[in-house]
Amino acid sequence: MSTGFELPHPPVLSRAAALRDEPLRTDTARQLAGWSSARIVVVDDKGRTPVSWDSAPEAVFREGDAAAWDAAAGSGVTLRTRPSAGDAPPEGAVLLGEAEGVAYWAVRGRPDLVAGDDPAEWADLRAVGAELDALGAGLLTTAVASLSWHDNARFCARDGSPTHTHNGGWVRRCEANGHEEYPRTDPAVICLVHDGADRVLLARQPVWPPGRFSVLAGFVEAGESLEACVAREIAEEVGVVVTDIGYLGSQAWPFPRSLMVGFQAVADPAQPLVPADGEIEDAVWVTREELREGLSRGDWAGSPDVGDRRVVLLPGRVSIARSMLEAWAARD
Repeated sequence: MSTGFELPHPPVLSRAAALRDEPLRTDTARQLAGWSSARIVVVDDKGRTPVSWDSAPEAVFREGDAAAWDAAAGSGVTLRTRPSAGDAPPEGAVLLGEAEGVAYWAVRGRPDLVAGDDPAEWADLRAVGAELDALGAGLLTTAVASLSWHDNARFCARDGSPTHTHNGGWVRRCEANGHEEYPRTDPAVICLVHDGADRVLLARQPVWPPGRFSVLAGFVEAGESLEACVAREIAEEVGVVVTDIGYLGSQAWPFPRSLMVGFQAVADPAQPLVPADGEIEDAVWVTREELREGLSRGDWAGSPDVGDRRVVLLPGRVSIARSMLEAWAARD
């Protein structure tokens, strides 16, 4: 049988519907002309923005209520944007792109109680990214990533002088010498390792809730290819040698600035598993049936013990890991 598989649909945070071409960012006249009809995505310093649920239990807005978030999955979420104010975009605003003739910008902000904002209805990308439509998911992902970069790039890395925004918020230029800084992205690989038949390799970090497992991942080092990183990270984290490394897909993961590049690889389950001390608490080979059972329990839900059977708890649908696991589990 073939050892390969594909993702049947794009990972949720790779979806986008806004035009974000470079010329939009340098066309100041167009930005000013469209400002009066622009919509603003407001994101607070914790990465939250106001949203509207189509149908969700009241408990969904209680911080840390994972079961309520899972119960609301599939109900649909709408990104709530604000109208623009003033004559021009404020300092630090980021042009996210245009859709159907409307320009979308991102700014830092907080709930406006005078305008009727309910702080309890602000949610972050991890919680709502999988429920937003393509436009909303793309806008919020870009807003979180770009605003986080602005927060950490206020001074020039070369001469230490203050920097200011240009090009619709996609460039920061320093006062002293005009050095330019651009948003940074850190590539990381994430790999589903399987045996070419009916088992997949999962692992867990020590800080995760009991029973939570996922696929393996790690950051790409300087001077390293993506494929070499896959082989190195898996060997370092669980002591396994892999072959047949193949690309699956990618998605932004702006926590704070990663790009998750998904791969699959094949390994022999007879190899001993050696979890990296302090980094990997446990690693296990799981059958396709066990994985399907874990997936059927939904996002952030379930119990690690059901009688004498092992039930793995799996990452939520906002992550590319979930997309990879679902695709592999769906194979015959």
